[in-house]
Amino acid sequence: MKLVIAIVNNDDSMAVSSALTRHKFSVTKLSTTGGFLMIGNTTYLIGVEDDRVDRLKEIVKKYSSKRTHTVTTKDSFGYGFSEGEMSKEVTVGGATLFVLDVESMEKY
Repeated sequence: MKLVIAIVNNDDSMAVSSALTRHKFSVTKLSTTGGFLMIGNTTYLIGVEDDRVDRLKEIVKKYSSKRTHTVTTKDSFGYGFSEGEMSKEVTVGGATLFVLDVESMEKY
């Protein structure tokens, strides 16, 4: 058995959640925030049998898309520039998955 921790951008979270439950994966959903851009994420905790991990990865990959996001660089603050003058495009979205071995799982 595995524990998959899937960190997904909030923009994709509904599609990922719907697809996972449609394919009979039990998920626990947590609201999280990324440390770099401080953008909202959804983190899923998913207990899954070893033979279903690849299918889970396919689903998360299919419903998580990367996109560009414009952020204001810290260099612009305090120098008389407006927020839009020193901005940078970064890629956000997609998903990050951690797959961990589980020694045991019990439901009560």
